[in-house]
Amino acid sequence: MKTIYLAGGCFWGVQKFFDQYDGVVSTEVGYANGPDSAPSYQDVCNNSGHAETIRIDYDEDKISLKELLNYYFMVIDPLSVNKQGNDRGIQYRTGIYYVSEDQLPEIQAVYHEQEEKAGAKLAVELEPLTNFFAAEEYHQKYLDKNPGGYCHIPGSYFTLGKE
Repeated sequence: MKTIYLAGGCFWGVQKFFDQYDGVVSTEVGYANGPDSAPSYQDVCNNSGHAETIRIDYDEDKISLKELLNYYFMVIDPLSVNKQGNDRGIQYRTGIYYVSEDQLPEIQAVYHEQEEKAGAKLAVELEPLTNFFAAEEYHQKYLDKNPGGYCHIPGSYFTLGKE
């Protein structure tokens, strides 16, 4: 079992998107790479410096980190700074936060491929995870509980893993 943390704008849709793939064992939304104190959602919305982030635990025998990252780049605008879809603010920044140095070569390879594809420097942070605080329970699996909730990811993307 491996873990990766991805910030891709509003975490509701990012969680629903990754939950569909075989090999994704569990996901949890939360707040990452901000100050050390555990923030509330209100703190995050008031520029605490944390990014809305999803923790993904995955079985590398079923899905690779490269596959996860390629899916990630499908649902973000990697050139946008502090904005995804209609959401704006530092908490909506994009980032790949790793927990193990052995993940870095694979992450860097995908990152550089995406940079070449974009033809520009990416706005996606690539850093070790410094902290992660689980979001409030009502944010966990939010779009499953609230199917009509807003999301910057097109609804058709939530069934790609079921084809």
